[in-house]
Amino acid sequence: MPVNLSIKKVPDEIAETLRRRAAGHHRSLQGELMAILEENLGRKPFLTPSELLSKLREQGLKSPEESLRFVREDRRGHSRR
Repeated sequence: MPVNLSIKKVPDEIAETLRRRAAGHHRSLQGELMAILEENLGRKPFLTPSELLSKLREQGLKSPEESLRFVREDRRGHSRR
């Protein structure tokens, strides 16, 4: 059965960082908190190196130069938001 949790007296700077992070991921504060908990409590397993390589290959990345281009394009897209 799901449980309701509450965090009290969150410092302003942490709350603001959480708000920006939630907005950047297009989530509510509640959704962002749930994602943080899931990521850090092992509900979503981390990729093994071979799984990561497989995912990169699925994206069509074959060389370090292509990977670098992909990362730079991704960063540019995030900096515009």
